[in-house]
Amino acid sequence: MKAATSLVVFSDLDGTLLDHDTYSWSAARPALSALRRIGAPLILSSSKTAVEIAKIQKELGISGLPAIVENGAGLLDARPDAADDYARLRLQLDRLPRDLRAPFEGFGDMDAARVAQITGLSLGDAANAKSRAYSEPGLWSGDAQTRAAFITALAAQGVSAREGGRFLTLSFGATKADGMAQVISQLKPRYTLALGDAPNDAEMLTAADFGVIVANPSRAPLPPLSGERGNQIIRTQHPGPEGWNMAVLAILKQLDLDQERDPTHG
Repeated sequence: MKAATSLVVFSDLDGTLLDHDTYSWSAARPALSALRRIGAPLILSSSKTAVEIAKIQKELGISGLPAIVENGAGLLDARPDAADDYARLRLQLDRLPRDLRAPFEGFGDMDAARVAQITGLSLGDAANAKSRAYSEPGLWSGDAQTRAAFITALAAQGVSAREGGRFLTLSFGATKADGMAQVISQLKPRYTLALGDAPNDAEMLTAADFGVIVANPSRAPLPPLSGERGNQIIRTQHPGPEGWNMAVLAILKQLDLDQERDPTHG
């Protein structure tokens, strides 16, 4: 039987490993190199689509690893029939009364140019962001009272709404922690580390052995999580990939893994 890996790292993307404004991960290069050196798998966990995450995996040199897509609603390449989930989700959304439906502008209501406008992505990347299989991110333009009624009405239909780094995302209830549990059952790590910046990361951060809330000045900070009382969960002072880099390197040092070598390389 294959020996369990020492550490598996689960990471959100926008505002965490990727800079909120530029989408760059360059400030995290030292920690990424350290993870590669010790053979610690990096599992991307994001509201992004499978197409988007596969592209980022290729840029990071981690293609072939599992990944958690669309806010935990699915795993990369997990189910060929997953598009049925998205069609059902859009149907439930469009069944809402007009006064609740109108203030929500989902990606399915937008063309690629509109998605590019609100995200800063290129047209090609915006088209990839629209390739949904499990979930529907969108913008809310109504008031707080109508938003609460919108969320309640969707919940009655089995649809959950989660606040992420940029969007309110609808799905049939799975979280990043659900996807994390599936990956852990496959890889059987000795330790798990999770990093994120938004409310939709909370379950994942709490489920890991070590959690890191990465600072994101562009949004309200996460409220205190239970794991912070015992230092299971920490917060970075620096935002995005800079904070990510410092936190990962510190935890590798804490676990005495910073000198470990990938056994496949001698």
